[in-house]
Order: sequence, then C-alpha cells, then structure tokens
Amino acid sequence: MTQEALKILIKYWGYSSFRPMQEDIIASILEGKDTLALLPTGGGKSITFQVPALVLDGLCLVVSPLIALMKDQVQNLRKQDIKAGAIYSGMTKDEIESVYNNCIREKFKFLYVSPERLETDAFKQLLGSLNVSILCVDEAHCISQWGYDFRPTYLKISEIRTLLPKVPVLALTATATPDVVNDIMNKLNFKTPNMLKSSFLRKNISYSIYKETDKTAKLLDVLKKAQGSSIVYVRNRRRCRELSEIISKNGISSNYYNAGLNSRERVIRQEEWTLNKVKNIVATNAFGMGIDKPDVRLVVHYDLPDSIESYFQEAGRAGRDGKTSGALLLYNIEDIHNSIKQLKSSYPDIAFIKKVYNALGNFFQIPEGSGKDISFDFNISEFCSNYNLKVFETYSAIKILEREGFIYYIESSGQYSKIMFVLNKEELYRFQVENQGSERIIKEMLRSYSGVFTEFVNINENLIGQRSEMTREQVVSKLTYLNNLKVIKYIPIRRSPQIVLTSNRLGLKNIEFTQENYINIKKSAEKRLQSLLDFLSNSMQCRSQQLLGYFGESKSQRCGICDVCRRKSQIKVNDIEFETISKFIKDELYQKNLHLYELVSRCTKFNEDQVIAAIQWLIDNKKIIRSKDEKLNWHDQLDISFM
Repeated sequence: MTQEALKILIKYWGYSSFRPMQEDIIASILEGKDTLALLPTGGGKSITFQVPALVLDGLCLVVSPLIALMKDQVQNLRKQDIKAGAIYSGMTKDEIESVYNNCIREKFKFLYVSPERLETDAFKQLLGSLNVSILCVDEAHCISQWGYDFRPTYLKISEIRTLLPKVPVLALTATATPDVVNDIMNKLNFKTPNMLKSSFLRKNISYSIYKETDKTAKLLDVLKKAQGSSIVYVRNRRRCRELSEIISKNGISSNYYNAGLNSRERVIRQEEWTLNKVKNIVATNAFGMGIDKPDVRLVVHYDLPDSIESYFQEAGRAGRDGKTSGALLLYNIEDIHNSIKQLKSSYPDIAFIKKVYNALGNFFQIPEGSGKDISFDFNISEFCSNYNLKVFETYSAIKILEREGFIYYIESSGQYSKIMFVLNKEELYRFQVENQGSERIIKEMLRSYSGVFTEFVNINENLIGQRSEMTREQVVSKLTYLNNLKVIKYIPIRRSPQIVLTSNRLGLKNIEFTQENYINIKKSAEKRLQSLLDFLSNSMQCRSQQLLGYFGESKSQRCGICDVCRRKSQIKVNDIEFETISKFIKDELYQKNLHLYELVSRCTKFNEDQVIAAIQWLIDNKKIIRSKDEKLNWHDQLDISFM
C-alpha cells in the first residue's frame, strides 16, 4: 500500500519522497487505525489524508472550521483533476443540493464540511448513502476546551463516528499541548490511543523578542536590512493599513491584507506578494491559512498574538524552504496592558451575548422559528449604531455565538458569482432555438466553463461580457433573466460580510450557554496569555527550548541562534555553569537585595570572572534591577491578575 501511496504522491504532487512523518501517518491510516497527527505549520498535513484517500475506494470526509482553507484545498485538488466539493454555512440550498448529488453519484473523491453541518438531518441522511473511506478532522485542537480555538460544534464529530463505525479517523493539528493531545483522542473516541508527532523544532528559524519604546522605528530598521519577503502581523485592520503606508513612505516595498478588503483585492495582493512584486505584506491573522510561500525570510509580530499557539503557527510561515529565517516579536508595556484588556473584552457577559443574538434577529427582521441557513448582508458598524453597542464587545459576542454554533459570521465575501444549468442539453437546445436573444450568452458560458450541468461553477461576468460583446450590467441582467426562467441557477457575487443563522431564530429563553464551559474556556484563554507573557519575559532560556517545552518536548537542545542564545554566547560561560550561577544569584537576591560586591563575595564556589560576567548579562537582560541605593534585586517574570 505504501508503494502505491508513493506512486500517487509522484503522479499528483510531483514529489519523489514523503516529508518526515508523512509516510508513517499514511501507513497508520491505511492500516485502519485511528490516528492523531501533530505536524508543525508547513509540515504537509494535507498530504497525509489526500494520498491515502486516493489509494482507498470511497470518499474522504474532511471536517474543517476554515471556509477559506476549504475553498483553497478544493480548488487545488481540482487543478490536479481530482474531484472535490465543500459544504459550509452561507451556501444556498441549491449549491448544497448540487454537492450532495455529486457525492451520491460518486463524482467526488473529497467532501469538505464545516462542523455545524454535521448535525443537520440532511447531512446525516447523506452519510447513509456514501462509501466513506476516511474521516479527517482538520484543526483537531478545536475539539478541546483546553485548546486555543475551542468550538463546541466539533463535539458533534463523535456522533458522526457512530454512523461510520468502521471508518478510521485522522485528526490533524499543528499546535497541541500534552493536555490537548489526550483530550482530542478522548473526544474523538479513539479505539486505541495513537499519536504520531513530528518534532516542532525549526532549526532554521531564529526567534527574537525585543521590548521597544518605538516599535515602528525598530521595524523600519529591520525591514530595510531584511533579505527576501516578509510578513508583518498586526491585530486590527486600521493599523494594518496605516503601518503599511508608513513602511511604503520610507521607501520599502509594502502592501496590506485583511478581511475588510474585497475578495478580488485580497487575491491580487496575495499574488503580488507571492510573486515577489511586493516585498513585505502587513496583515491581520486573516492572512496565512493556505499560504505556502517557501521563501519567506522574516515574520514580524508588531502586535502581541493571542497565545503561544498562534505565535508558533504564524512564525512558522518563515523559512519553509529550510533556509535561515527570522521570527521577530516587538512589544512594550502598553501592548501587555492592551492584551489583558482585550482578553477581558473578548469574553463579555452571557447576558450581553444573548442580547446581541436577539438584536441580530431584530436587525434582520427574522421572526422566531425561522431564518435557518439564510444569508444576510451585515454591516457591524451600522448594527452597533442602531442598538448603541460597543463594536469590539459586539464582535466578540458574535464570534462566541459562532463558536457555540448559533450563527456563522462570514467576514470575507465570495470571490465569484456562480451558475449551474437547470435544463439538460436537449432542453437547452430547444430553449436556444426558441429564444434567439439568449443564444449568444448561453454559448459563451458553455464554451468558457465545464461541469455546468452537474454543479455550480465560478464565473466572471466581465469575461463573459467581453466574449459576448456585452457590458457587465447587460450580462448580469441576462443571467438574472435566465435564472427567473429556470434555465440556470445564478448566484451573484456577494461583496459584504454575511451573517447566517445555523438554526431557526430562538427566543431569548431558549438560548442556552453552558456556564461551566464558558468559565473554563475563559480560564484557558487567561492561562494561554499568561504563558505568552512568561515567554516574553523569560530571557534566561533559549526561545526554541521554551516553545518546544510548551508543546511537550522537554529534552531539546538550545538553538544557538535566538536572541537569548546570541547574548549568552557573548559571555565565556557554558550553559551548565551559567544556569548554576544564575540560580544561586536568584536565590540570594530573593532573600535580600545586595550590592554588587556583596553578591560577588557570596559566590565563593564559582570563578569570580564568570560570576561577574553572569551578573552583567542578567543586568543587561533586565533579570537583575539596580535600585536607587545601588543594590541589586531580582526582577520576576510578568504575573497577571485577570480579576
């Protein structure tokens, strides 16, 4: 079987061998074993289910929370002439029905679904008529309330497993702590615990953290010296645009990317950066999923990420070609205060969340007991203004409602309009004969697009207009006319964000949140932020060792290239000596603040030059602080009270 897998890898992907751990994961799945695979960002996770799915008969069912990633993978598979489809909130009933029909007729090899679709009766009925070979759970950490992106809808996957008792599950994630690993296997009802893990070590990435009063000046200095392309991550859209403009004004090639741009603009900007027409891209975390640019030399976090998981995943987009690259994080005290404030705002009271849900129903004029699967154009500024709500807290409430499975918030509008012919070829021929005015545009669509009789396909009204000598407006009018006559089904492009109710509107009394879950999720978020701030302030231990330790790899070697290692290499003390001396110094200063000469005199077990070098290093790196009376005191790591 593994030989067949290799042939498929060569045929469709053009690689002559698998990356580390890929072959082991594929072999495990082909043996029918439930498998949890931990592969870091850029480790080639999609290969681990796409290859065995092509070896086996039947359909590979992929659960994913990320619509953009689903669309990207479906598109990439189709480019390789592998049939695939996706079902997610925001699709019309006609689109969903088209996908279902293609699955039943065994036209698709892969079906991607968002987790909230799993609990619908229509989907459960569909499963009964499908020959499913693999159940793949992407972003599997979402099933754990201890994970950094817990989604209760993922808990429904265990119910799906009961409908597919003989189908192996492959759970994939790039970031999971030991607690989350165990939780994933339990929640997915693994028959036998089975984890295959590639080391999170990235030998070619130099992690560096700088506390800067003027972060912009530091960023400009770094970007001027940087070789190759870079990503600069920020937290909000406004800063995204403003920072990119500052970079450009300083003569450095730059553009920005966020979910507020229309789809075509996002595609253009991503392509310009991918093709190195633009050197640097300033982006929110909307940028990155599905990005596989191998020669990114630098990833900068201008703002603090939410967690170590987010940081590691985003920093891991650097140096996928194996060449030396950098991951730089800039922060100041204000950033820390803002992160704490933002975390508190991210978890508004349950009463407020229910209020937002009710206001959404009123805003869209949806009667109770209706509205399921209907998309509504949504302007959050207008919504907040109408109901006198704070934008950030409202946005947080909407994301919690989405996470809990009440709604789906599609911030990015669709890239294309779509059509599918309703009439079969014979009926269409008769229609053309009887309606000469529509013959030209129908012929152009048939020439330009394949598969239009079996599924919805993306179209470009401008292109159709050029080929049929019509304006875009005339094309839209003609397509609308054909849609009304039920010759085609036409779904025009949507340019604004969408809100979709995943079930009929509930009354306020029927909106249920599990209080314990809500509290635990909030505590987990606080714990993750504390871990991130400990990472910032721990300038004693190699950055790579800290990251690997967080993910359960406790026996790693120091990298030698991070900011901590580079500074340590400047003093003539080896790691063991330095750790021993610094621990002694810390214990002494915990008991009492001392003058330099007092501290040195107490370190009688060590070489005096080494002690002085270690003390100087600790002072330079702000682990030891001089008070006004010139005494030295130990500076503890950041400790946060979230109360």
